[in-house]
Amino acid sequence: MSTQHARIFELSSKRRALLEELLQEEGVERACTPVIPRRTNNDPAPLSFAQQRLWFLDQLDPGGSAYNIPWAIRLEGCLNVEVLRQALAEIIARHETLRTTFGVTSEGLRQVIAPVLNIPLPIINIEALDSAERETEVQRLVLQEAQQGFDLTIGPLLRTTLLRLREDDRVLLLTIHHIISDGWSAGVILQELGALYEAFAAGQQSPLADLPIQYADYAVWQRERLRGEVLDEQLAYWRCQLAGASLVLNLPTDHPRPVVRSVRGARESLSLTAPLTEQLKSLSRDEGVTLYMLLLAAFQVLLHRYTQQTDIVIGSPIANRTQAGTTELIGFFANTAVLRSDLRGDPSFREVLRQVREVTLDAYAHQELPFEKLMDELQPERSLSHTPLFQVAFVFQNAVIEERRLPGLSMSATRVDGATSKFDLTLSLVEDSDKLSGSLEYSTDLFEAATIRRMLGHFKTLLSGIARDANQRLAALPLLTQAEEEQLLVGWNEREEYGEVKSLAEEFEKQVERRGEAIAVSFGEEEVSYGELNERANQV
Repeated sequence: MSTQHARIFELSSKRRALLEELLQEEGVERACTPVIPRRTNNDPAPLSFAQQRLWFLDQLDPGGSAYNIPWAIRLEGCLNVEVLRQALAEIIARHETLRTTFGVTSEGLRQVIAPVLNIPLPIINIEALDSAERETEVQRLVLQEAQQGFDLTIGPLLRTTLLRLREDDRVLLLTIHHIISDGWSAGVILQELGALYEAFAAGQQSPLADLPIQYADYAVWQRERLRGEVLDEQLAYWRCQLAGASLVLNLPTDHPRPVVRSVRGARESLSLTAPLTEQLKSLSRDEGVTLYMLLLAAFQVLLHRYTQQTDIVIGSPIANRTQAGTTELIGFFANTAVLRSDLRGDPSFREVLRQVREVTLDAYAHQELPFEKLMDELQPERSLSHTPLFQVAFVFQNAVIEERRLPGLSMSATRVDGATSKFDLTLSLVEDSDKLSGSLEYSTDLFEAATIRRMLGHFKTLLSGIARDANQRLAALPLLTQAEEEQLLVGWNEREEYGEVKSLAEEFEKQVERRGEAIAVSFGEEEVSYGELNERANQV
């Protein structure tokens, strides 16, 4: 091992020791918290590396909705609309990033922060509709809002709309572009919205402490920090970790992969029972891993069984709020970890779990390197048909945004499905009370809904098998649901009387009579029906 690599792994082992707290707290590593200084002037700040990537993606698809973050916030009770407006205005005043647009200046691409920004809150009244029609209209308006794009140059990059269903029932539609926000930020917004609404409704001043830094301070700090030894150490780890990784996960799809992928997508829901959830938690405790690690390992096994590939690479978001002062901020801090597992030799699930634990801890120890810098360094082969490095993502949250009780009002938030998919598949799971639930988002270019539902059924069966015996080899772990087993063992083996079969040619003629227009043969883009095939055969 070279002196440089010895130094890298020495640093890694020290940081990994600090990261052991992940076993107790799945989320942000808090032990290493560099201090971010405030900017010394108000000049336009550079973009963070993550913002820069989204800016360039927006240039390829101007005004696209793939990177919208839409939320529907249900407000039930006696709502004071003016107080709600006041609370929203205060949040925008507190966080510079909500007043930010992006443009090219004499110094290059920069964040342009408006000193003041007034966001309108239009009200759409649908009280006149009956109950069923109201809910249908809410879903239509929610989707319409989620799919409306932003202009990153002009802004604003935040929209709010209030739907009035009844006097005591409203829905606040809140849509933010990902370039100024992330999943963690949603929790910050809702926490501040509740605190401010409660204070302003009582005629009090804001109870929120001044923010020590702003997102632009973080962007400047990140650019300064990620150079020299820090950058070299981070890059060396990821170069080693991803050397020779498989570029494409060859999932069996319902449709051929298009030459140019789109972001059209949909999702199917998943829910695990409380007993199964508890079994999985117990197993994770026994094995000294987090629930996130166990679920990630199981998902990688599912992908291995579907593809028969042993080099499984998955992308997974990391909150990346390791610096003091960042947890209270709205902004795009989230990074993407590329997690790779080697499943050669048909190991047991318990062996895979140990490997995933090491891979995950090392990834968290090197989470500072932005995904964008990793791409620049590795220069993976680019294709318009699939995303580079990984095509499947895994998201896990161990805390849900709970309903908040305000004076005369309850507030609950739901992430909106914008009918898009950034990857081939994204499995999202959340630990809510005593059970796990979530969804599998998928590219509709590749998959049908029935296939995704079947895949989720296989995942649940796989988890049940793991909970029963984690020592099983991967090939022995169960996948088929009970209904599929019955169909395979019973349904498809029932005897059927076909009568006398004279010849294959005569049986084919009967099929032509019954289903002449049905596709008999396909190859590439060419398809031939039974009738056409019969005509060609007769010519011969």
